[in-house]
Amino acid sequence: MTIPTAPTDAQLAAASWRTSSYSAANNECVEIAPVASWMCVRDSKDPSGPALTFTAPAFAAFVAEVKRTA
Repeated sequence: MTIPTAPTDAQLAAASWRTSSYSAANNECVEIAPVASWMCVRDSKDPSGPALTFTAPAFAAFVAEVKRTA
């Protein structure tokens, strides 16, 4: 399996970030954005800070497991 090249800082800055509809309006949540073959996650309190990047299949597996155990 070939892992795609991680998103660049410019791609992360241009990404369409969104928060969960369950999040409060006080910026204390995480935001996600799809960028190419990746799902990116960042802290809404620090949008210019670092982002975690996951391959789309790894992120989908994580979300499925959270839903399964919730």
